Amino acid sequence: MAHNYPPREDANSPAPAGPLTEIFPIRTMTKTYAQIVKQIESLKTEAEKLRRNEVEGVIKRIREAIGFYNLSASDLGLSGKVPAGAKADAGPFKRRKRKAAVPAPKVIKFRNDSGGTWGGRGKRPQWLRDALNSGKQLSDFAVK
Repeated sequence: MAHNYPPREDANSPAPAGPLTEIFPIRTMTKTYAQIVKQIESLKTEAEKLRRNEVEGVIKRIREAIGFYNLSASDLGLSGKVPAGAKADAGPFKRRKRKAAVPAPKVIKFRNDSGGTWGGRGKRPQWLRDALNSGKQLSDFAVK
């Protein structure tokens, strides 16, 4: 499908004005890789400065609250001691400990004369496959 856009004189000429170009300005200059890398480094530096400023403000507010409420490190859960009346596991950021899975007891359903066993789950052992191929029945090895 052919478009009827007016021809542009060169790649750096301004884009035609219109309702969309006022909302989404069209950049006609393309950036090089080096320019983008430089811009990324500049943004990283600026972001780190902003972060440091925000952290300083947060620390200041926390110190003020600690002083106002006369809190200790143990009140905040920052020491090994537990404040009176608090549970050792209390706190929104503590993970629950998983109980260790207890393995199911191994049930032996089939046994041969030489001591080979099989619980009936998974791949059949070679001794059982050989016996079945020689004409024996699975019920011949069932544990009673």
